[in-house]
Amino acid sequence: MNRREFLQVLAVASAGGMTLSHHDAIAAQSAEAMYQLPRFGNVHLLHFTDCHAQLKPIYFREPSVNIGVGAAAGQPPHLVGEDLLKRFRIAPGSAEAHAFTYLDFTEAARKYGKVGGFAHLATLVKRMKASRPGALLLDGGDTWQGSGTALWTKGQDMVDAALALGVDVMTPHWEMTLGAERVKQIVDGDFKGKVAFLAQNIKTNDFGDPVFDPYVIKQMNGVNVAIIGQAFPYTPIANPRYFTPDWTFGIQEDNLQAMIDEARGKGAQVVVLLSHNGMDVDLKLASRVRGLDAILGGHTHDGVPQPIVVKNAGGTTLVTNAGSNSKFLGVLDFDVRNGKIADFRYKLLPVFSNYLPADPAMDALITRIRAPYQKQLGETLATTQGLLYRRGNFNGTFDQLILDGLMQTQGAEIAFSPGFRWGTSLLPGQAIRMEELLDQTAITYPKVTVTPMTGATIKTVLEDVADNLFNPDPYYQQGGDMVRVGGLQYSIAPAAAMGQRIGDLTLNGKPLDADKTYKVAGWAGVSEAARDAAGPPVWEVMASWLRQQKEIAPRKLNEPKLRS
Repeated sequence: MNRREFLQVLAVASAGGMTLSHHDAIAAQSAEAMYQLPRFGNVHLLHFTDCHAQLKPIYFREPSVNIGVGAAAGQPPHLVGEDLLKRFRIAPGSAEAHAFTYLDFTEAARKYGKVGGFAHLATLVKRMKASRPGALLLDGGDTWQGSGTALWTKGQDMVDAALALGVDVMTPHWEMTLGAERVKQIVDGDFKGKVAFLAQNIKTNDFGDPVFDPYVIKQMNGVNVAIIGQAFPYTPIANPRYFTPDWTFGIQEDNLQAMIDEARGKGAQVVVLLSHNGMDVDLKLASRVRGLDAILGGHTHDGVPQPIVVKNAGGTTLVTNAGSNSKFLGVLDFDVRNGKIADFRYKLLPVFSNYLPADPAMDALITRIRAPYQKQLGETLATTQGLLYRRGNFNGTFDQLILDGLMQTQGAEIAFSPGFRWGTSLLPGQAIRMEELLDQTAITYPKVTVTPMTGATIKTVLEDVADNLFNPDPYYQQGGDMVRVGGLQYSIAPAAAMGQRIGDLTLNGKPLDADKTYKVAGWAGVSEAARDAAGPPVWEVMASWLRQQKEIAPRKLNEPKLRS
């Protein structure tokens, strides 16, 4: 924020009848300093990821539980709260402390305001590009999914917004849930000649041909810079296979190394991976391939203030992860001399909408995009008395709300809800509108199902998901959180062996019977059977239930007991 814009913020506040207190003024001055980021070097990369279609400013609570296993225990990105502040030397109570942690979330959110919003992000992007000639804007994916308008427009709202934002390069994940035909339509149409849509690890089933370009080489201030794309490797497992039936994914480590070597052979002096692997996977990958200068990562929504430096056979690789929900913009500057990187600077900038003026052109575009849907989005379904959020390894209060609604409406004893990491937060006293409900549920496979399951099957499901989350080998992790469970209590030992993590399963105070069949409600099933089921979309079920509730009491989390 420059001084003119800072004074504009104060003027807008005053004109709106708001008088900034002494503490507010200090906070604004602190934010002004935060956005004064001097140019460094001659190669400049701007990075955002996992915005999940959030065009407007939101509240978003970071997790209070993020467990790492094996070598990852107690290491970034598995640091939360005070441990994260200490590791990265962030002052408690500061704007950055609020951005990166869950600490005193409600109070801090009311103090610092909402985060993100493409109009405010656009202001920051333009400022960074103005001070950094030739800077590239990289989109790490999970952009076309996560809101009502993205669902209803089949991602067109976000395509238009990304073009207006000036995205230069992109790699995908949830984009694939729009279906292969729609993805190709956008890439070959809207993005042609404008955005390089990259994925070195997506190939055809039959002959193994590349579906998208694996990399692009751009010249910046006399330096050849290669960006390689890495789509989410487990897309056909984590999401329905029927959306991309003719494509294969995977980490494709050997092919990645070949692409790095090829780009270097073509004169690239800087090689960066735009990744949607998840940070634990990226840390392992960085140790096994050579020639990558940095990995700009996403998928796991980890806001990590500084890169992790990973040693490998070729030297070192910087590994970053840039949070989610339009909440952060990563700025990576390299100083390249004589064909080699001499030094770097990195800053993960929080996007505070109170302290960054909205870009007028982007603001107008967002208004046009939302206008046809404003009535639907704005419907108030209920009011929450407690904080509603999603993030956390085991449960969130918004997830708990969905579980409670599913069990009551479906007459189920147990409910499952996916461990998605996207979804906005609501402060106590806020209205739960259709927009916020869709922020939690807007997917292309949303049907509610009721399934008879034996106790043994339920345990197997929990064990499988736990292994996905806590497998000590990052290459076997898919990057989500634990399935949310309603009605059923259990314990979990994250560090235990596969098949031995889940125990003490009880329902209504009685041990779960392995041979007994229980009625289990759920949604977002990835099978073709779930697709063909007759159930309604989850947002219709929840909207009807919320309208009846009107006032939502604070949710009591159903979380497992942790065992060592």
